[in-house]
Amino acid sequence: MRTKLILIFFIFASSTTRADEIRIAVASNFRSPMVEIARLFEAESEHKIVVSYGASGKLFAQIINGAPIDVFLSADQVKPQKLIERKLAIADSQTTYGYGALVLWSYQISTLPLQDILVESKGRIAMANPRLAPYGQAALETLRALSMIKPTQHRWVLGENIAQTFHFVHSGNATIGFIARSQLRDASKMRGTTWAVPPELHTPIAQDAVILTRAEHLIAARSFIQFIGAARAANIIEEHGYETTRATRDDPTRKRER
Repeated sequence: MRTKLILIFFIFASSTTRADEIRIAVASNFRSPMVEIARLFEAESEHKIVVSYGASGKLFAQIINGAPIDVFLSADQVKPQKLIERKLAIADSQTTYGYGALVLWSYQISTLPLQDILVESKGRIAMANPRLAPYGQAALETLRALSMIKPTQHRWVLGENIAQTFHFVHSGNATIGFIARSQLRDASKMRGTTWAVPPELHTPIAQDAVILTRAEHLIAARSFIQFIGAARAANIIEEHGYETTRATRDDPTRKRER
């Protein structure tokens, strides 16, 4: 009887240790789809996900300084690659989980084209800090391509991340702002005008994930990386306004347009 109890306890203990806690740092622009993906992953894997959000540059700095992170979802490809070069991330774990799109958004109604609204708008222009956020870098590249840096720079207001940039416009602290197209899904009932930024005006916003070398639960971390590239996660990502490697694979021209 005692032997059976010991065996039962061993089996129970073994099963409970399979569920690990994965600490994931996620770029602010990906908050909404990440909430859904995390919920689905936890339900199917029994692993627990703890998420922290922020500007990619800020999260990168935290990782460099030893923050206890297992997986990093950046809003670009550069920072995950830099972590690999510093031997802080596992090279074969780097994967592109989505392609972001930049838009200019105003809470006001306007019929002016993109370049004209940048000139005619007299209020502040919000954008994420280019030194911290890839969407901010894309906005800066767009203004440079349109020869609009000098005419508009005195009106810039920089957000720490893309979420704060959205808030600047929504709160009225800025008249127009460069935000992620994915943010408009959550603001679908809000009034205003949106201008699609032609993708050829800036570097493609390819967003990569990577596993850190100090990940405590490597198997669980790899299972998440595999999950985020699977069809169910891709459906969520695309529903939130991103493209995925699945979309560009099905239609190769979509990737070249970026």
